[in-house]
Amino acid sequence: MGDRGYGIDPATVEFMAAEIKKVADMGIQVAVVIGGGNIFRGVEASVKGMERASADYMGMLATVINALALQNSLERIGVQTRVQSAIEMRELAEPYIRRRAVRHLEKGRIVIFAAGTGNPYFTTDTAAALRAMEIGADVILKGTKVDGVYTADPMKVPSAKRYDEITYIDVLKDNLKVMDSTAITLCMDNNLPIIVFNLKKHDNIINLMKGRKIGTTVAGVRKCKS
Repeated sequence: MGDRGYGIDPATVEFMAAEIKKVADMGIQVAVVIGGGNIFRGVEASVKGMERASADYMGMLATVINALALQNSLERIGVQTRVQSAIEMRELAEPYIRRRAVRHLEKGRIVIFAAGTGNPYFTTDTAAALRAMEIGADVILKGTKVDGVYTADPMKVPSAKRYDEITYIDVLKDNLKVMDSTAITLCMDNNLPIIVFNLKKHDNIINLMKGRKIGTTVAGVRKCKS
């Protein structure tokens, strides 16, 4: 969406594609789970009276639009990609098949997972956690517009402190909006670390892959940044 109030900003998509390419060029296997909130948010629609399941399915379709936009930008800069959708639409994307996704990754292709889990009442956060488990990912990178997890909303509370590390339990206990509780619990049960970082800053993803301390890691001992 970029700075727009709605829809897809081509410059933002191109920026995202370029950042992903830097990591792919290192030979690292990359899968992307993409949301659709810039087009349609199922939860918000259900609050306004729309039946929840229908609203969620509409949100899943929005993620497919975003996935195709990202795929186009990636392929324009020479990165091979495959979009796999949890809702079958063969003319647009492959159906999600775990073994096929793993094979694409082994061949150096970027795999974009669209349509969430394919089920209503589950967010793309949960889809990210689920797909990560299925493909044997080492880490989930949660790209946001802030540079980590804070004790409070830093936009509203200037004195809020950022965590360098925080445990899954503390995220759940303090109701920190890192990911939804289902996703956090799934990662906790499978000991999969999550790194929350600013997606809009150049080279953040590649620097994370080089082992530099960026954002907040959800997994280890809780530490506040001074």
